[in-house]
Amino acid sequence: MPAVQKPAHVKGDFFVDYEEKVFEDVKAEPGEKALVKFHTVAFEGSIGYVNLLQATRLQRKGFETSILLYGPGVTLGIQRGFPRLGDEAFPGHQNYTNQINKFIAEGGKVYACRFALQALYGHGEPSLIEGIRPISPLDVLDIVLIHRRENALILDTWTM
Repeated sequence: MPAVQKPAHVKGDFFVDYEEKVFEDVKAEPGEKALVKFHTVAFEGSIGYVNLLQATRLQRKGFETSILLYGPGVTLGIQRGFPRLGDEAFPGHQNYTNQINKFIAEGGKVYACRFALQALYGHGEPSLIEGIRPISPLDVLDIVLIHRRENALILDTWTM
């Protein structure tokens, strides 16, 4: 076996050039919108959290940004905690809630499908994080069509 001649990595080392930005820093033109759709289950992968961060970033770039939680995506907008609502049972347990609250506080709009809440996941509107607007299942397609009509950026988030 060949001997390893390099010292072990230590805290503070970095492996990539994290300062280089290849593309321009795009900002929204006045009136530009974005819709981020979530059809993913909370805690079953990183995509839900990553795209909450993307929605926040879009908003900070000047896009009027909305989030649509439908199907299993409504699980991102449900209040949670243990032993009481709001308690963090383990590190990161409140990541979704904290990020959604930050997004709303910065002016973002979040919508959740009432059908998915009740019929699929057995929750009602009181289960939602404060500030999330429940909508009819008939509104799920219409919010997409409205954003399409307005030439908005639409980011779809799916997990299977």
